[in-house]
Amino acid sequence: MRTKLFAGVAFAALMIPASAFAQSTGTIDAEEGTEIVVTGSRLDDGVSGIVVPDTSKAKAVLTQEFIERQSPGQSVNDLINQLPGVSYQNNDPYGSSGGSMNIRGFDASRISQTFDGIPLNDSGNYAIYGNQQLDPELIQQVNVNLGTTDVDSPTAAATGSTVNYRTRLPGQDFGVKLVGSVGQFDFMRIFGMVDTGEFTSWGTRAFISASTARNHSPFNKDSQIEKQQYNARIYQPLGGSGDFISLSGHYNQNRNNFQGSVSLRTDTAGGLLVPSRFPITRAERQYTIAPCTINRTSGPGAQTANTCGSVFDQRFNPSNTGNVRVAGRFTLADGLVLALDPSYQYTKANGGGTVVGQEARRDVFPSGGASNCNTTPNSATVSCQVGYIGGVPYYGRDLNGDGDLLDTIRVLAPSQTQTHRIVLISSLRYDLSDNHSLRLAYTYDRARHRQTGETNFLETNGTPTDVFPVNAGLADANGRILQKRDRLSFAILQQVAGEYRGEFFDNQLTVTAGVRAPFFKRNLTNYCATSSAAGFVECFTDDTAGLNAFLTGVPTQTVIAAVATANGATCTGTPSVCTFPTQGPQQRVFNYSKVLPNIGYTADLTPQLTLFGNFSQGLQVPGTDNLYNSFYFPRAATAANPEPETTNNFDTGLRFRSSRIQAQFSGWFTDYKNRLASSYDPELDRTVYRNLGSVKKYGFDGSIAFQPVRQLSIYGFGSYLHSEIQDDVVVGRTSVAGPLGPIGSPVYAPTAGKRESNAPVYTFGGGATLDLGMISAGFNVKRTGERYIYDTNEPVRAFIAGVSTQVYGAKAPAYTLVDLNARVDLTWAGLNKNTYFQVNVLNAFDELWVGSINSGNGALNQGPAFNTTGTAVTSYGFPLNVQIGYPRTVMGSLVVGF
Repeated sequence: MRTKLFAGVAFAALMIPASAFAQSTGTIDAEEGTEIVVTGSRLDDGVSGIVVPDTSKAKAVLTQEFIERQSPGQSVNDLINQLPGVSYQNNDPYGSSGGSMNIRGFDASRISQTFDGIPLNDSGNYAIYGNQQLDPELIQQVNVNLGTTDVDSPTAAATGSTVNYRTRLPGQDFGVKLVGSVGQFDFMRIFGMVDTGEFTSWGTRAFISASTARNHSPFNKDSQIEKQQYNARIYQPLGGSGDFISLSGHYNQNRNNFQGSVSLRTDTAGGLLVPSRFPITRAERQYTIAPCTINRTSGPGAQTANTCGSVFDQRFNPSNTGNVRVAGRFTLADGLVLALDPSYQYTKANGGGTVVGQEARRDVFPSGGASNCNTTPNSATVSCQVGYIGGVPYYGRDLNGDGDLLDTIRVLAPSQTQTHRIVLISSLRYDLSDNHSLRLAYTYDRARHRQTGETNFLETNGTPTDVFPVNAGLADANGRILQKRDRLSFAILQQVAGEYRGEFFDNQLTVTAGVRAPFFKRNLTNYCATSSAAGFVECFTDDTAGLNAFLTGVPTQTVIAAVATANGATCTGTPSVCTFPTQGPQQRVFNYSKVLPNIGYTADLTPQLTLFGNFSQGLQVPGTDNLYNSFYFPRAATAANPEPETTNNFDTGLRFRSSRIQAQFSGWFTDYKNRLASSYDPELDRTVYRNLGSVKKYGFDGSIAFQPVRQLSIYGFGSYLHSEIQDDVVVGRTSVAGPLGPIGSPVYAPTAGKRESNAPVYTFGGGATLDLGMISAGFNVKRTGERYIYDTNEPVRAFIAGVSTQVYGAKAPAYTLVDLNARVDLTWAGLNKNTYFQVNVLNAFDELWVGSINSGNGALNQGPAFNTTGTAVTSYGFPLNVQIGYPRTVMGSLVVGF
């Protein structure tokens, strides 16, 4: 039996791209090592590229057979939008501008995404960037854990779902693939790949590929989107037991303008037009940004900066990302297998944005009134300092060459991030017998996260002189580079995990019992002074004198003594005048750990029908942005030590698998503790966090793929989600006495009993493919249900003529997208069998829909606020930014293979 077992292991290892449904090499080996022997069939091929794998988790898989019929160049995150429970809003039709993802109500920061086993989530805020993913032609399969993680998942973020995709193996024979695509909005993409075939007597083989794509925004033709990507892989089999070693490289570069982001309101007060409000008609989706010229006037008197370069669509969102990945499987002894996945990643990116810089110095003693800091270049008194203060850069030098310090100049001022990340995922599996195995895993993940905020000049038309001002930032009068933020972070994970797998009752029952113990360390250094609980900072680079002058001038704050002293303040007098110790530059180290079980089973009721279930616990430790916000409070204060978010996740369901039908239905329940909510303000380039407390949610997912005859395949899916926030959330404290009570009274947002924002209540859809040989065609359709805008479930409001007025409803309406594809085989023209012409139509019926919503915790600034006695105050709020859903888009592709 052991010989038969290892024959299965070898076959499974060789077929990893087609049959693996996990993320790391070790998890693949553990899940697939015996499965082929047990099933004795090729059920894992699925139906037309849609697979329901036989695991204890609710999982779904798409293979290259499905992927290649979608639009070339598309983001993998949009491809999985055809799976139950998944909701992805693409920011542009071609996948090069990112988007927002939600799986079973878990937003992207709670979803672990891996690429050949290595984690892709941002090491600081856990974000996922849809425009930086692997070219779809190279993805052999993508699998989604709908509500739980694998036992060796290398993540600080995933309290629930995971998305894992794997690169194709190099072909055994020499081959070339070329793809040329053109489409609306001046879209052009070229992709090329060369397989070397086996070029040594040991079976070594490799591939290399490159792609380039560009288009303009569907909404504003002046907003450009450019992307290029390069990939390579070399694969070496080791002996005949399925062992191998592989080396892969990836580089991706994006140079995009932001586009399609508008204020979520449909009122026309004051003559509002798009993009200052959401389009009411399809025609309004097209808008223009008038050309402009920055004010570079020099001469006597004060010269004032204008708005040129400040418009959101003029901002660049550049990124350079790359990685090197090694994967290996090694049989050490009979029944003892070691798997290793080391990797290195690099990121250089920013979110663009401008600010009005000041030639003058800043008076850091504004209450003194004795200083005049902008009359002459020599006004460098103690209270007149240079630095990035109050969100404004003060250079203390002449920027436009007119001999005075009276002018303001608009400059580029993005938040810059550079990350170096090394990861090692290792796994050792031992077969106790033919039906029982143990696996031990160890993960090390270390990310050096450097976040800065250098400034630089703009060109005459408002575009950056260099999209990366970190390359050569502007200096102040002292020769120091001014920065809006300046921090160094080390996000470190060490994790041990163990798993038992056993098969009972003639392999009819399979049980997995695992546990992972992550140990997280966040070593954070903020070189700026933290001036608010929202994370605002005052930066003086290494100007100690300027920093000390600023700290001396920080005013006291008057609040309730009991509240203040709990957070480290000193209070005297009646009413209490409380002084918070100002938090200057400092280093803090945070440690988090937890033991997380992962238990599951599958029970075969018939050869095709299986009952499955899984319980897991998830953990998300606070991201670095959240932790840096806590620097405002003294280290020992409660507010300076944010709690991690935890979940209990339950899955159970039935699946049916045959050569013609792949179906699955599951029910699930998730119980959150310390649910963190966040919202990103693109204008302020800042994320704000609050704790929603306990959240409970449940739902149902189902899918079926059916192939009644060889030429026809049909697919359908659906999901339902219910979530409930358990408590009202504190959003702040009063600064003056009033209806809510005395100074310092808590202010609550009415979140208890409400649904989480930005998660569709339901989704359903499906598709079909008809393949007649020379000609084939298909469609995908999906309806995405209503999404609440805010966690308060309140409508969107804005102040109009001083009155808080509703300008949009409480929900983004449901929408339906229909995609079409058709293919003509060109072998009739004497071309290779892998040559064809394909047409894709996205959003075929030109639906007008709301795309990505930047809401989250912004909800807590909406609707009535009240205190513990229930005393309400006037509603207030502000519209937030959303993406316009992309319009109907037609593209054609010529695919040549030989």
